[in-house]
Amino acid sequence: MASLIPSSSLLLCFLLVASILSTKSHAGQVALYLWNKGQSGSRPLGDAVLDGIDFAIEGSTTLYWDDLAKALSEYSTQQKKVYLSVSPQCPNPDVWMDTAINTGLFDYVWLMNYWNNNWTKIEAAKVFLGLSAAPDAAPSGGYIPPEVLVSQILSYIKTSPKYGGVMLWSRCWDEISNYSAAITPVVFLLQSY
Repeated sequence: MASLIPSSSLLLCFLLVASILSTKSHAGQVALYLWNKGQSGSRPLGDAVLDGIDFAIEGSTTLYWDDLAKALSEYSTQQKKVYLSVSPQCPNPDVWMDTAINTGLFDYVWLMNYWNNNWTKIEAAKVFLGLSAAPDAAPSGGYIPPEVLVSQILSYIKTSPKYGGVMLWSRCWDEISNYSAAITPVVFLLQSY
């Protein structure tokens, strides 16, 4: 059984990115650090080997995220793909990540709809609808009840070839509300089209 991520490793990673991502050169250094950390024997995630990184940026700086994405994507080979995903706030353009998103390097976009109910088009191969699993998980608003999602929204978004699925914030809230149980049959039905 995998152990929990030591909070010191996560804090170190956050502080590293927040404090060092100040130049294009530093973005390359951060990419190297993250890649090496995810491949070495001292991985913060135990036995899990890094195959990608999600950019969930909600503050700090708008600069050099594109350079970090470019540097990380350079670790892809024909034998091993490095997946990049981004979790932008809705609406588009995202204040923090727009320049990086526009690089076209992201394989997946996890649209954080739970902060805002505006719908927009995002340039990516697959866009996943991010939802709050409970009203209290989105204190700023944006919660969509499962019955509304199933009856009104999923039938609309399934028409997009970019529809990748649904993500929920968070697993803890989902365990309390059983949101995923209410939407899973419809989500899987949509993915079979």
